Amino acid sequence: MHLLYPLIVSAGLFAIGLYGLLARRNLVLVLMSVELLLAAVSLNLVAFDVWLTDVLRSGQVLTLMVIAIAAAEVGLGLAIVLQLFRQRATSSIDDLDTLTEPR
Repeated sequence: MHLLYPLIVSAGLFAIGLYGLLARRNLVLVLMSVELLLAAVSLNLVAFDVWLTDVLRSGQVLTLMVIAIAAAEVGLGLAIVLQLFRQRATSSIDDLDTLTEPR
């Protein structure tokens, strides 16, 4: 297997995630963009693990850790977004510039 194909797909995923992270103003879309970034990192880890023929499969073990971190990030992130939406009735990043509670 050539290493170039997964790297191109991973670079594309990372670019889409980075664009979504920088350009979007909705918190849910920002969380989805972070998930795309983590998926690109996971794809790189597995691709290099296969390419280097690692006996310990450390790339795949690190990928499982990234998946666990991503699951925790989604759980906490969505809980925070839902709480902010309940308090302020918006999920726009531009409207959430202060930490004080609305009256």
